[in-house]
Amino acid sequence: MIRATFLDHSGFLVELADVCLLFDWWKGALPPLPEKPLAVFVSHRHEDHFSPAVFSLADGTRPVRFLLGKDIRPTEKNRARWGLTDEALSLCSFLGGNERSEVFPGVTVETLPSTDEGVAFVVHACGRTVYHAGDLHWWHWEGEDKAWNRNMEVNFQRFLRPLEGRHIDLAMVPLDGRLEGAFDWGLAYFLAHTDTDTVLPMHQWGQFSLTERFCALHPELAPRIRPVTAPGQVFTI
Repeated sequence: MIRATFLDHSGFLVELADVCLLFDWWKGALPPLPEKPLAVFVSHRHEDHFSPAVFSLADGTRPVRFLLGKDIRPTEKNRARWGLTDEALSLCSFLGGNERSEVFPGVTVETLPSTDEGVAFVVHACGRTVYHAGDLHWWHWEGEDKAWNRNMEVNFQRFLRPLEGRHIDLAMVPLDGRLEGAFDWGLAYFLAHTDTDTVLPMHQWGQFSLTERFCALHPELAPRIRPVTAPGQVFTI
């Protein structure tokens, strides 16, 4: 069983049998954490994905590891700003795309490059595979140069290729209404090219009705979507 709590925006707490996974938490109340090892993932440096508050979770109450996109740079100035201690820094791994790391015994993470900043995460633990896209998405902006949009399309599809046909138990994938008529392209492509059981849409900027619109456009994909409707919502998968 997987228990996933939507925190806000792209933030989720995912509880597996032997480990908890915290993704892109910067906003929303964090529920009480079970007494299990905690892997904290930060896909990239954007303020709607990264808050230095995550480092306060290294409080000695449980084993903690931090997996961060390589664009998050622990310079002396940043460390002072973030309150990042030597002890917390020793628990951090800074990852680029196409890397693999063991987080805890039996818990591994793969990264994919992003079409924006940082990385996406593919986590294998407790016999489950969990995917968090970060900002790896098909960003198609009306008014943007055609060549830029075409390059985005090519890169998005290329970066997702390692997931082609792979089984994923739970995926958290953007569904961003700012893309207007292209809002559904990335999620539809992801579901068409992966064997994913359950998707929790994210990065909706509070426009939770986007899920209903997506399912109306793609009724064949709707059974694999769980609507996210409010911060604090809990899913049992």
